[in-house]
Parts: sequence; structure tokens; C-alpha cells
Amino acid sequence: MNEFSAASPALARDVATLRARIASWRGQGERIALVPTMGALHAGHVSLVREARKHAGRTVMSIFVNPTQFAPSEDLSAYPRTFEADAALFREAGGDLLFAPQPAVMYGEGFATRIEVGGPAAAGLEDRFRPTHFSGVATVVAKLLNQCRPDVAIFGEKDYQQLKVVTRMARDLDVETAIIGAPTIRDPDGLALSSRNVYLSPQERRQAPALHGALDQCAADLRAGEKLDVALDRASARVAAAGFVIDYIEARHAESLARVGALADGPVRLLAAARLGKTRLIDNIAV
Repeated sequence: MNEFSAASPALARDVATLRARIASWRGQGERIALVPTMGALHAGHVSLVREARKHAGRTVMSIFVNPTQFAPSEDLSAYPRTFEADAALFREAGGDLLFAPQPAVMYGEGFATRIEVGGPAAAGLEDRFRPTHFSGVATVVAKLLNQCRPDVAIFGEKDYQQLKVVTRMARDLDVETAIIGAPTIRDPDGLALSSRNVYLSPQERRQAPALHGALDQCAADLRAGEKLDVALDRASARVAAAGFVIDYIEARHAESLARVGALADGPVRLLAAARLGKTRLIDNIAV
């Protein structure tokens, strides 16, 4: 079956079905937007669908927990899978087609190709802790862009390094799809929405907004003329005092993710990753 019901978005489980539906829309002169996800949808993903609808008449969302971006030490089986709830959210947001392939569809027998990435993928941020991650991301995104051939693809700014990796990959490989970044969606207290937030205990959830708060204050300090190293040290101390174990809090060039020494080297983006209990949170803001 390729439909949930008459009231639900269409469902494609294989590339032939996906391309047939898109070809039908193309024949009607429709523009196509793609929103790649791994499911476990929340309001942040819904905002990506709404952004997609600003750019195209038809919106496709992929839901695929991509095994090639998980390291051997990461538990692929533990990643939340909430397909029926995801489909309902996508429908409510006005989406048109869900592409939900199995791993055997995406990586068939004998699959032997992987994209090697540098530039923003080797910036010394997430790649320091997940060295094979962005190769897996680039490979699956390249496949999705080729399978769907959308006019635009929407990625959230919360995973900022990922956004820059995908943007660079698409540019380097002459992909015609326009890669568009959508703003991070936050809870009222500033915590960036993430599928990982469900793993926070009630006490950790109360502590978690300190990460964004520290970045926000750091940006304000920098705009007020504070030296970069002083502002970053102060932000790190604030995050550590809130109970986090810090992986990094850094200022980088907003496009290349190269290191910067001052605001004059910018535009500048502050990026952070830190662990609260067993949950690893990431965040970033523009200065």
C-alpha cells in the first residue's frame, strides 16, 4: 500500500513510487521541496515543512534512520521510531508525500560507495566526536537529492555544521537543488527543540536552557566589545556551573566554520555541544 488513507499524505516505500508521484506533479508544473528527517518529529520538524511550503507547491518528507551516520559505539536500535505519530504531524502541517524506505532500499546488496567530505565537515566540531558521521550524512543526502530531485531542500539551523556540510557538498557536486536553512525552534525558556530532549530528567530539563543562555550572553558580550577568548571562557564557566560536561563552545566563521580570532573575522557563529547526564545537546546562534 502506498497510502495511509484518503485523509493522509501519500506514502512511498521505494524509489520508483517516489519518482512516479513526483513526475506526476512535475507534469502539472509543480515545484517540489524535500525535508529530510530521521523521524521522531516535533515542532521543529513541522516548522521545516512550513518553510518548505513557502518555496514549493508540493512537499516531500523523508523518514529514514540512516545507519551509515551512526558510529559503532552509538546505539542505532535505540533511536526513537514513531512513524504513525510522524505521519499525523506531517499531514497536519500540510505535507504531501512521505518517503519512508527500509535500509535495503537505500543501501542495496553490494552497496560500496561513500562520499568523502572535508571543509566544514572537518572543522573540529562534531567531527571530533563523531569522525565518520558527516560522510554518512553526505552520502544519504546525496542519494535523497538524486532520488527526489527537488527544487529546494530544507535543513534546520540547529544542526548547523550539518547544514554547512550539505550546502558545501551540493555546491561541489553541482547539485541543482537549492539548500535552504530554517531557523532553530525553541521552547519558551530557550532550549532548542530536539528529539533528544525526551531523555532529559525533570531536573536536567530545568538545567538545560543554561546552554542557550550562555551562548546568548556570550554573543551580547562580543557585540559590546568583549575579547573573544574572554567571552568564550565566561560562557564555558557558566555552562559548566549549570551541570554540563562541555565538548566544545567555540566561535567560528558562519560559512566556512574556520576558526576566528575576533568579530572582524566574521560573520561569526557560536556553536556548542555539551552533555547533561546521559543526554548530549547541541546549539548555536549568530553573533
